[in-house]
Amino acid sequence: MTLLDSRDAPAAERDRPKPPARGAATLRDLGLGIRFAAAGGREGWIRTLLTAVGVGLGVALLLLASSVPHMLDQRNGRDQARKEAPVSGAPGANAPKSDTSVVVADSGTEYHSQTVAGYLVRADGTAPARPPGVDRFPGADEMVVSPALKELLAAPGNDLLRERLPYEITGTIGDIGLRSPNELRYYAGNDTLTIASGGHRIAGYGDTREAAPLSPLLVMLTVMVCVVLLVPVAIFIATAVRFGGERRDRRLAALRLVGADIRTTRRIAAGEALFGAVLGLLAGLVFFVAGRQFAGSVEIWDVTAFPADLVPDPLLAALITVAVPLTAVLVTLVAMRSVAIEPLGVVRRGRDQGRRLWWRLLMPVAGLVVLASTGRVSTYEYAPFNPYFIATGAVLVLVGLALLLPWLVEACVSRLRGGPVPWQLATRRLQLSSGAASRAVSGVTVAVAGAVALQMMFAAMNADFNRMTGQDPTRAQFAGYSENVTGEAATSAIAQFRATKGVEAVIGSVEAYASKPGVYADDDIPPTTSLTIGTCATLRELARIGACQDGDTFVVHPPGDQEMSDWIDETARKGEVVEIGSGSGKPVRWTLPADSLTVQGRTDPMGDPHHGIMATTGAIDAGTLPGAQITAQIRVDRSVPDVAEHVRNTAARIDPAMRFVTLDSVERDRQYESIQTGLKVGATVVLLLIAASMLVSQLEQLRERKRLLSVLVAFGTRRTTLSWSVLWQTAVPVVLGLVVAVAGGLGLGATLTWMIEKSVSDWWLFLPLTGAGAGLILLVTALSLPSLWRLMRPDGLRTE
Repeated sequence: MTLLDSRDAPAAERDRPKPPARGAATLRDLGLGIRFAAAGGREGWIRTLLTAVGVGLGVALLLLASSVPHMLDQRNGRDQARKEAPVSGAPGANAPKSDTSVVVADSGTEYHSQTVAGYLVRADGTAPARPPGVDRFPGADEMVVSPALKELLAAPGNDLLRERLPYEITGTIGDIGLRSPNELRYYAGNDTLTIASGGHRIAGYGDTREAAPLSPLLVMLTVMVCVVLLVPVAIFIATAVRFGGERRDRRLAALRLVGADIRTTRRIAAGEALFGAVLGLLAGLVFFVAGRQFAGSVEIWDVTAFPADLVPDPLLAALITVAVPLTAVLVTLVAMRSVAIEPLGVVRRGRDQGRRLWWRLLMPVAGLVVLASTGRVSTYEYAPFNPYFIATGAVLVLVGLALLLPWLVEACVSRLRGGPVPWQLATRRLQLSSGAASRAVSGVTVAVAGAVALQMMFAAMNADFNRMTGQDPTRAQFAGYSENVTGEAATSAIAQFRATKGVEAVIGSVEAYASKPGVYADDDIPPTTSLTIGTCATLRELARIGACQDGDTFVVHPPGDQEMSDWIDETARKGEVVEIGSGSGKPVRWTLPADSLTVQGRTDPMGDPHHGIMATTGAIDAGTLPGAQITAQIRVDRSVPDVAEHVRNTAARIDPAMRFVTLDSVERDRQYESIQTGLKVGATVVLLLIAASMLVSQLEQLRERKRLLSVLVAFGTRRTTLSWSVLWQTAVPVVLGLVVAVAGGLGLGATLTWMIEKSVSDWWLFLPLTGAGAGLILLVTALSLPSLWRLMRPDGLRTE
């Protein structure tokens, strides 16, 4: 047509409105979908609210995860601020005495497996440095406590703890001085505390030194924890935006009948999902803000947080705000490609040929290839490695498992035939719509697979971060150390331990250093050895001594070490004088009896070897020795109620600054333990999210089948039959999902274990995790039964 021809065209044709541009058409269709979702009546709003709740739960958890960096920074900052200010010079040096200096001694304890951090303090001057959060320096026999400790002391049944901390409470520690709301901490004034009795002098508080970096293994472990906890959340969100698919498809078919094309219907469906996702964002924000207020009162694996610490990172929050609606649109458009919406109905493509497997296997295989190409991560070398490659590989594997599950469910349920009526109802429903059931349990699959892989990593790393201490808890369960050895304290302390309720035996001794007298140059070290004083029964626990009477002395050689034995003989010359307490005030001179026997030493329950000079209590007065230390290793009867608390109370009564420890054959690395605790907390939250998401999905599926359930009830189907069918409909996909999770988790865990240069120590770690997954299914089914029974009514046959 030429320009002249256009002049002759009919006026109607010239006045016909031009179709909108592609971008404007897309926005128009999305807006129309939003209008359908907002004005879809009661059914439409129920579907939209279910989507919003499902998305909101995921968004709330993502906001919580994005708050973790800020929370850790705040916790670490408060922890650094309350640490003692470093002192220049040798490690353990005391600060110079001043008007602001403070003498401090660690008096922390445990109560019913809860750690109570405590410090005895004494001011040197009129303006002593105060810890953060403490408004007034405590005086003698006064203490300031954390709110959690104050509440614990006031609670009934805690008389043993009140007896251990008999100080007057004069104030509480502010939030700025605590790591978390549930922390148990106190500062108590003690006017008799000195450096000689176990204290040390500090100039103030605040340690600005950088913390030790994480080892490469722990960095890799942290990356994997983040991936395993967050990937299921993303899958939950992608699943939630597809709620109400069947009803939406029928409505879109009606739109096709009035002239809408396929692209338009897809964009309208994306608009509906966009509306639900935006509401989900708002709901997630509400869930997060509301839950944030209870952060201080909710305790998971002994971990709480101040509400002010839970502040999402701005960049991560912006990413969540953009990614969630975009994900809703993309997931809907991709899902609609497998559906042919025609004017007279909906045809789901691919039913005859089934789902294709080859491309579903590409993602997990590609993930394993990415992990293998990253190379190995050494335990000891801080060589740079790219954590993003590890995260990418793990994400590909886990998402690939979620994509593999629908194919496996469809392939298995298509071959199921016969069986009881509930089983037939369940399998037929799965054969008709296995995709929805697969999506509902994909989160369980991913979470269990990731957990299996992480558990394999933890088991392989166990030896690197758990050290064998050499302690023997069968010989003694507790040990106390005190430097208050004046007068009768040395002998009375051990007697008090022996008289404590539930104590069976005490290996109690007083230890000091003995050296050979003489004049030595500044660079020369005089021959020095240890001096141990105790009863005959105690000395037999520390050396191989036969006959023994009070007043006997012994020279103890370490077995198999001739060089050390010669050194001891050079120091401890029988019949000659030794100096006790050199370097700790004026030494005491004492003559080692000439008839002292030479015996072999043993290790004590703490795993420490003993050698040097040993003397019974009648041979030397332990209360006059400078620089001496009381050591008590205590064996108790575990059947006595609160026996550990009775022993700790005795220790606090003897010396509030006594170091008191529990013997354990294994010592765990703190960084490793904190990461494991973080995994437990995150896994608990994710499991709760899985349960909530599956419950919402189950309720949505039941609502979709409301009419069908009513028809079955009208024809006489029993409620128990339908209840069992619902259980089987949930259990079959979950069992198949757990099979995929175990296989994928073992493969991912074996690859990660190879990367950290370890070998798999246990291939059966998946058993408890699969049990947890099965228990989750029973819980969700039980919670959905009331809704099922409400839907099984004849009035469900009514229509409009």
